[in-house]
Amino acid sequence: MKATIWHNPNCGTSRKTLAILEETPGVDVTVVEYLKTPPSAAKLGQLYKDAGITPQQGLRTRGTDAEERGLPEADDATVLAAMEADPILIERPLVETDKGARLCRPQDKVHEIL
Repeated sequence: MKATIWHNPNCGTSRKTLAILEETPGVDVTVVEYLKTPPSAAKLGQLYKDAGITPQQGLRTRGTDAEERGLPEADDATVLAAMEADPILIERPLVETDKGARLCRPQDKVHEIL
């Protein structure tokens, strides 16, 4: 099984999720450090749709200026464009496999798509 994780190595939850993926037999993991290589707005939209959440639910508010910018109340396109332009706004970690996508907070949510 292939898995892609949009990862921040400075985040404990992201590191724990990556460890779960690496320790699961048969999982071929691709790691994307999203702060260096942000996903497009279209890719983010697809990930959130596959995860069954809205872009607003995938918005990182802690440690960002998302609330000051009115992003929690903004429309999907505005939120996705802001995330693409400023990837610190993306809550992490996002994981995608053949079975779907999840925002893995807490990290055990990754098991739902393995």
